[in-house]
Amino acid sequence: MCTSLIYRDVSDNVYFGRTLELTTDLPYQVVYFPAGVPFSSESEGHPALKFTGKYGFVAVTMPGRLPTAEAPLGFQDLKPLEGMNENGLTFSLLSYPAAGGAQKAVAATQAVLSATDLGSWALSQFATVAEVKQALGEQPVLLEALALLGGVESPFHYVVHDASGACLVIEFNKGEMKLYDNPVGVMTNGPEFSWHLTNLDNYTFLSNVDKTSATFGSYKAVQPDSGIATAGLPASNTSVGRFVRAAYYAQYTEKAKTADQAVQTLAHVMNNFDRPRGVTIDYPSEDGGHLEVAGLSNSSSEAYATEFTCWTNLSDLARRRFYLRTYRSLNYTCFDLNELAGSKEVFVLQMDKFDGLSADATDLLKQAKAA
Repeated sequence: MCTSLIYRDVSDNVYFGRTLELTTDLPYQVVYFPAGVPFSSESEGHPALKFTGKYGFVAVTMPGRLPTAEAPLGFQDLKPLEGMNENGLTFSLLSYPAAGGAQKAVAATQAVLSATDLGSWALSQFATVAEVKQALGEQPVLLEALALLGGVESPFHYVVHDASGACLVIEFNKGEMKLYDNPVGVMTNGPEFSWHLTNLDNYTFLSNVDKTSATFGSYKAVQPDSGIATAGLPASNTSVGRFVRAAYYAQYTEKAKTADQAVQTLAHVMNNFDRPRGVTIDYPSEDGGHLEVAGLSNSSSEAYATEFTCWTNLSDLARRRFYLRTYRSLNYTCFDLNELAGSKEVFVLQMDKFDGLSADATDLLKQAKAA
């Protein structure tokens, strides 16, 4: 499961938070890609789409292929799952198993963008959501079978935010790409995004105002505590329930007066979506033992699968600060894009290197030069 949302402070500055949940830790890397880096997106049967980065960005990445002795992994093989560029544009990948399916034919002579490179392309090329949306109207994007996921076609959908608060959902539903302006600024997993918006129509009664007393006949009922306003929120950790809860917290959480307070407030909000191991489990005999990302499987030595929050990200889009917290830490580590912006080298840092760290880790990232 994954949950993302935006939050605004009293000055209307935008902050973004997201969690990523799987049943196992994967080899995540934090990477800084400077402006000027060349990229190549390759899809079978089409010319490679080559582009050079206009903007530097920091991202949580995963390898896009299996390494071999003849072809070890390079930094261009690292695909962003979450990132922010020097303009405050963010990119997020979230699980969406219904993505695969028949796609529109594209001329063999035309260069196409592989969906696995959407993050590198968006973060390195564009400053605003409007620019991304316009470019996607002209640039064909294809889902590819991913060897790391057992040949499953990119089972994800994608969200882009910018510093104005604009939000775009890029969704492949049964192979067909659709672009949605997201007026809520919230995203989870399936069903399709338009369904989640329709479902919000069922929650018009929600309010953050506690109604602490009521009269039934001659009996006056009184709440012994605060918090009754949240009684109508879905209780489960399903994608549907989390979407509604995220919309509620994004709408009603008090707006902070300073940027530092806003980051702290957003951290409190995201704690509502933090998931410890074992809270829910899936047994293989119950058609469980699976990950929400099709094609991955947990260790056969474990009796059950349990999704947990592998990491949480907070992004300060105005100040260009990128915060991360792993499952093994309660504190966030910060990477400052303003300090990274002058760098000309690619930096690659294994995420487990800052387990338990807090405060700023920009210098630690700068020391981790790509091989």
